[in-house]
Amino acid sequence: MQILGNSSTDASGQRKIVVGPSTISLAVMVTVFLIAVIFAANQNDVIGWLVVIISLGWLLLSLFLVLGLRRGAKKVNETIQRTTADMAPRAQTAPSQTTIYSEADRTRDLKLDHSFKIVQVQSGVIKQYLDGGTPEAREMVDRAIETIEITASNARDMMKGSTSSKNSQGGSEPLSGDIIS
Repeated sequence: MQILGNSSTDASGQRKIVVGPSTISLAVMVTVFLIAVIFAANQNDVIGWLVVIISLGWLLLSLFLVLGLRRGAKKVNETIQRTTADMAPRAQTAPSQTTIYSEADRTRDLKLDHSFKIVQVQSGVIKQYLDGGTPEAREMVDRAIETIEITASNARDMMKGSTSSKNSQGGSEPLSGDIIS
């Protein structure tokens, strides 16, 4: 059943009439109008002719609304079909914008982010103690550089496809040492 129209074409190409709510409402309004005309003509009464005029107004309003809605629905349908037809070639040729990350990738990214934060903190320590001429300042700089080396090595091991940062024993185990934050 097609609601937004009163006829459609079946598979054989013949038009068939489809009765929808709008067709029924128009039929009811026409029936009310004809009954009002018949009663008014039989009794030839002023009240009867007022009822005829009122029912004619309702019939015309109903007809206007049904035809307007059908026309509007047809235009909306054409616009949607045109837009869909215009978007179909774009959807086939455009690369997918959706990227799916696994939980392992997210965890690795968080670890890498943490490693970079450690490097930033240690570079701040180096800047702070670099100009100090005391043995304690030199020791802090050396420990910060060692922490940066360990963190960078571990971060590179976490990255996909990285084989150049294996530890001295040839494995991919993280380096260990004292990390100063």
